[in-house]
Amino acid sequence: MNIGVDAAALGMANATTASTNDVNSGYWNPAGLVHLEDHQLSLMHANYFANIAQYDYIAYANSIDDESSWGISLIRFGVDDIMNTTELIDSQGNINYNRISLFSTADYGATFSYARKLQVPGFQYGINAKVIHRIIGKFASSWGFGFDAGLQFEKNDWQFGLMLRDITTTYNVWSINEVEYKKIANAIPGQNQELPENTEITAPKAQLGLSKKFIIRYDYSILAAANLNMLFAKTNDIISTDFVSIDPALGFEFGYTDLVFLRAGAGNFQKIQQIDNSEKIGFQPNIGLGFKYKGIQIDYALTNLGNLSAALYSNIFSVKVDLGLFRN
Repeated sequence: MNIGVDAAALGMANATTASTNDVNSGYWNPAGLVHLEDHQLSLMHANYFANIAQYDYIAYANSIDDESSWGISLIRFGVDDIMNTTELIDSQGNINYNRISLFSTADYGATFSYARKLQVPGFQYGINAKVIHRIIGKFASSWGFGFDAGLQFEKNDWQFGLMLRDITTTYNVWSINEVEYKKIANAIPGQNQELPENTEITAPKAQLGLSKKFIIRYDYSILAAANLNMLFAKTNDIISTDFVSIDPALGFEFGYTDLVFLRAGAGNFQKIQQIDNSEKIGFQPNIGLGFKYKGIQIDYALTNLGNLSAALYSNIFSVKVDLGLFRN
């Protein structure tokens, strides 16, 4: 739930808290859903870690009336066809390759979103209810629940956004298959003797955003956006205290006649300790490209999961469709 969705946003280093205004707002800031005028559908696929992991996303949103909208989305991040070799060697020490089986480990996140305009001009809010489901083959699974809240404000062509994730703290409760666990309990003497903890907690996070779109000679546009991503713990972000750590992100989108888009962004600014104990600042650059024609938008982003030197680049594709175009 932390990676992000939509190649257009990922190409701008996720700096979209203030500017998001389509079906993907359910993830970035549900308040942006009020800008919808009709049905929208979004799809995304990405491969991570040299195609080992698959990341997929689908979302649908629609306006309820002039004041409110709703949406729903589903995310899956999984690794499939993992070999289970826990029964490769039997109790007599014989190797039998027919005892190898395959399993998948996957995380699912379903989000239900609602957004509404406030009575104060320029303000809108949104809320998310999230259901989290995680599975590790037949060994273990978990269920979790959480809530997000978002706010947007617009004035004089400036856009401001605030996104509060997991505001009530999101809890995942695991169920361990004890029969399967016992099969590996003594695989290594002295290890795996006790069941793992069955509760997983996701602490609240906050994102503060600012953006503005500049129109140049009618045909050209530049969207500039910035985010301050806040985690209430001490990390290696470039701004870090015992109370909060702040990771800034910057994104830009150059558009031509609302048809072709070029994007770039930088985020994930981290303090990296060197071998000689000195520190340098590392960051994650992103670039992207998009095409939009008659309500169908195809976007591409070249990005990665972490620091430039520590992770492989990932190619991300997404499609967004205004379904109102297909009405008779």
